[in-house]
Amino acid sequence: MKIIIPMAGKGKRMRPHTLTVPKPLIQVAGKPIVQRLVEDITKVCGEKVDEIAFIIGPDFGKEVEENLIKIAQDQGAKGTICYQEKALGTAHAIMCAKESISGKTVVAFADTLFKADFVMDTNQEGVIWVQAIEDPRQFGVVKLNDAGVITDFVEKPETFISDLAIIGIYYFKDGDNLKKELQYLLNNNITEKGEFQLTNALENMKQKGIVFTPGKVTEWLDCGNKDATVYTNQRVLEFNIGTTELKGKNSLTENSTIIEPCYIGDNVTIKNSVVGPHVSIGAGSLVSNAIVKNSIIQSNTKLSNAIITNSMIGEGAEVNGKTLDLSMSDYTTITF
Repeated sequence: MKIIIPMAGKGKRMRPHTLTVPKPLIQVAGKPIVQRLVEDITKVCGEKVDEIAFIIGPDFGKEVEENLIKIAQDQGAKGTICYQEKALGTAHAIMCAKESISGKTVVAFADTLFKADFVMDTNQEGVIWVQAIEDPRQFGVVKLNDAGVITDFVEKPETFISDLAIIGIYYFKDGDNLKKELQYLLNNNITEKGEFQLTNALENMKQKGIVFTPGKVTEWLDCGNKDATVYTNQRVLEFNIGTTELKGKNSLTENSTIIEPCYIGDNVTIKNSVVGPHVSIGAGSLVSNAIVKNSIIQSNTKLSNAIITNSMIGEGAEVNGKTLDLSMSDYTTITF
């Protein structure tokens, strides 16, 4: 089994956080988004994952590449780094890892997390993971026939077609066939709104007799912007409440209350404060004389004399004073 992770996007909707770190490496409940995605996919694959290929921008840097290789190795897989020089659409992004696409292949875009209570049926020719949502206009959607087989793929429909949104995770029994169809789009300059789209390749495969079925997840969690990521942090904490995953080492709590669920990283100090519920605090951070609720606080951050809620605060940042709702980048200081 191969897993292909396109993650070269700039994450503009997550600025200022993505000015210093790629969006998939932003931590949610103590782990990078892409690490949680890889772990969750590996659990539902039902068989060994041999290789994980990460498609990144050429400017992500050596440290990011090393972290991604380690994520793959922790799952017992080979890690491969591929580069996408220009953002030319989903089909183009996947083909940047063409040397890794063969046999049974999962493609997963690294801006989403999910909860699923099933093991994937790898005997199916193709599985497109979907979730019913209220407003599907900003997503690709699928239509099903009475037998539960996908009959249509529609990219961002302006009028209602279906409420089954494609969440960005796909399984292909024959990765070589997928690669052939993607290459056909590139060779013939077949684009949708100026970009090479995976949905066009899926449509071609369907027309040639490939049967695609939906894989319905229990919950789909978006990490596209600050508020969505804070909510995703909340739900991941709830999924893992009572597990050792949320407990760091050598943390110190003095005259403080922790309202679960929370993630407290290694070497965190909390003094005269109330933290939680739904708070993640990264390693080496200090919280003093503060109230923190429903927020993500990254590593080596200092909060004091503040009220923080529904916020994302970057690594090495400092907040001193009363605040209610922040989206604050790394190594920034705010004093009131």
